[in-house]
Amino acid sequence: MRKLANNELERLTIEEFKRVQKIPLTLVLDNVRSLNNIGSVFRTADAFLVNKIFLCGITAQPPHKDIQKTALGSTESVAWEYREHTIDLVHELKEKGYQVFSIEQAEKTIMLNDFNTAQKQQYALIFGNEVKGVAQDVVSISDGVIEIPQFGTKHSLNIAVTAGIVVWDFWSKLQGTQ
Repeated sequence: MRKLANNELERLTIEEFKRVQKIPLTLVLDNVRSLNNIGSVFRTADAFLVNKIFLCGITAQPPHKDIQKTALGSTESVAWEYREHTIDLVHELKEKGYQVFSIEQAEKTIMLNDFNTAQKQQYALIFGNEVKGVAQDVVSISDGVIEIPQFGTKHSLNIAVTAGIVVWDFWSKLQGTQ
């Protein structure tokens, strides 16, 4: 086997990315501190044609060299917007018909592998702060909470890893419902 060169991967240009149909998925970063995590989420969103990212609270915004280090230009392809208060954004998204889910560990969670997507439904997924997770007031007004099953000794995953797992799962499921 031979590794492929970048020019053999047939990736979209930024202009093509902006025109191509996205999956009905929006990501919300609720007070994410790490600039590297923010950049990694952008890169994941680019890889799986996520519709938009909302950066909320203390979450830093592009352009920033530490975001760019991991985003590798995906802040130019993926649509994004800043909002000061996550709670206000959640209310707005729900009014627009989005189903809003916090990615968290809580009572009455739906395990990611048990979650089923619906045809033509818009989803917004909220990912939280590296230490405190998604704020409780945001969890409380979400339509539900989705949890990634874990089987080891640790209680959580890095937010960039979490976003990668959840976005891949949604992309896979949404391919069958669009």
